[in-house]
Order: sequence, then structure tokens, then C-alpha cells
Amino acid sequence: MDKHPTITDTGNRGLPLAAALAVIGLFGAMPVLAAGTPAGTLIENTATVSFDLAGTPISLQSNTTTITVVERIDVVVTLQSSQLLVSPSAVDQAVLFRVTNTGNGNETFSLLIDSTLVGDDFDPVPAVPAIYFDSDGSGDFNVGDLAYDPGVNDPVLTADASVDVFLVNDIPGTALNGQVGFTQLTATSTTGTGVPGTSYAGLGDGGVDAIIGTTQGEAAAVGEYLVSNVELSFVKTQAVADPFGGTEPVPGATITYTVTVEVTSAGIASASALSDPIPVYTTYVPDSIRLNAAAISDGADADAGELDTSGAPTVVVRLGDLTQADGIQTVVFQVTID
Repeated sequence: MDKHPTITDTGNRGLPLAAALAVIGLFGAMPVLAAGTPAGTLIENTATVSFDLAGTPISLQSNTTTITVVERIDVVVTLQSSQLLVSPSAVDQAVLFRVTNTGNGNETFSLLIDSTLVGDDFDPVPAVPAIYFDSDGSGDFNVGDLAYDPGVNDPVLTADASVDVFLVNDIPGTALNGQVGFTQLTATSTTGTGVPGTSYAGLGDGGVDAIIGTTQGEAAAVGEYLVSNVELSFVKTQAVADPFGGTEPVPGATITYTVTVEVTSAGIASASALSDPIPVYTTYVPDSIRLNAAAISDGADADAGELDTSGAPTVVVRLGDLTQADGIQTVVFQVTID
């Protein structure tokens, strides 16, 4: 009795014995992307069955199935600024946010400011205009930054791309010292929003369907203003000295960090303290801390500072109660590049 199976050719290469044979799926290699497989990508699959017929190896291929990946709409908004110190009646106070397209296709987003949130102590007053793009990527609001015009220059982001956005508010003159005001940026897909799984037929990249993802096509983040009757100027600079007498940041080079703190308004900055972590890939230079040119020991003793090693190594200098009359306070320390 012939132990080999009989194969019937149906014209479309049907495989009646597939359940008894090894079937191998053949896939093309796919890149792994943070936003997932790009919208419009074709996923094709062809199976192959191999067997032996009377001593002759036979290989047959199935038909190829094809699926087109649809677009998933997702977005994330993250706050980039720390709590911003402001004074009453201050104008054009900018908080920085980042809008990231976490979907898998090109998407356009509308932007909205809301400075009337509940839970704060006062409502900041949106400037006109109130939303700007960080055009130069500096992280600082300046005259070169482009104002957002709804419906005219809505940001169009490719998958995984992001754009930095400022919300600009004025601070009411009635805001009191220690009060906090909230401002919120919301980014919304112009294609649509909805519960996850909501479908927008033909509105994805290349005419594929667009499906709302877990963020529901919309995201928001909140920034904070803290009113202070004291304004500080706080600047950090660095200077490099390499082992060869130059200024190249090569391994073994020394970086001297200089931090200046100055009260620039009336009032008292009580219990002021500077905290500066030692950067990764560097090593602190022992006994290099200086406060206004006076040496500060590394240990936790009676002087104004130390190198705190209870966690990540951090230079800590206690400046005390500062007023405008105290002038510029200068802290210096050094590290070497590993």
C-alpha cells in the first residue's frame, strides 16, 4: 500500500490534506515602530505545504492574503515646564508643553487653551494670541515664536513626531503671594474623536479607515503659575578645560559649572537653597565647591553646603534668606568627564 497521500489539483491549488501536513507562514520582515506599523502598510501572507510523493519532494503555495493596516489616532500632551514663578500683574508668562502624535499615521491637531480650571486659587488671563509654537526650539518664549492660528496653521504631525507649544497668560494684579493658577493645553485630532474603536471611513492616510485609539483622539496637560512677591534671576554656565590646554570636551576634561542666583525684586526669598545633581558620565572633583569664591567642604558640617551622596551625588548649597540687597550669589563646582 502506498504510504504517500494522493494530492488532487483543484486548479486553485487547494490543500485538502493541510491539516495533516506542516504548514509554514511566509511573512516579510516588518520594522518595529513606537507608533506601530504605518497606516497603509500591506500585510501579505502566503502559506507553503511540503510533502513527499512516491519519493519526489513536492511543494505547493496557497493563495496570498492581503490586509491593509488602517490608521490609529492617538495623541499625548506633556508638560515641559516646572511650576512657573510669577508676580502679580506680570504679562506674557509662558508655560511650555509638548504635543506628540502617538498614532501610526499623519495627523492634524487643533489646539485649545483653558485657564478657567477649577481647583486653583486664581485664573490666569490668556494673552492675545495665547498659543505659540516654540519655533526656534529654545524652550524660551521670544519674539521669533510663531503664533497659533486655529484652522490655519494647525500642527500636522507624522507618526511619533512632536511639536512644542507655549501657553501665554497674564497674571491678574489681584493674585496674592503663594497662590497657584492653572492653565491647560488640549490637543484634538481634526479627523475626529470618540471612544476607542470609533471608525472614520476613508479618512486615514491614503484613504484607509481611521480608528480612534486609547487616547480617544484628544489629550490635555496642565501647567501651573505660582505667585511670588520675590523674583529671582537664576543662570547656569559651563566652561571646559581639556588635558591638552584646549577647551574640547574629551574624556579627562574638566567642566567648571557656575550658577548665579540674584533677587531682582522687593521681598525676601526665605531659606533659599541650590541643588545641582552631578551629571551622568562625569565625576565630581573633590573639594571644588565655592560660594562667592569661599571654599565649601564636601562633608555635611557647619558650612553652607556639601556633596550629598545619600542618593545620586548632588551639590547642595544653602543660600539662606536673600533680598535684592544681597546681590548676586555665585556657586561654582567642577566635574571631570569619565
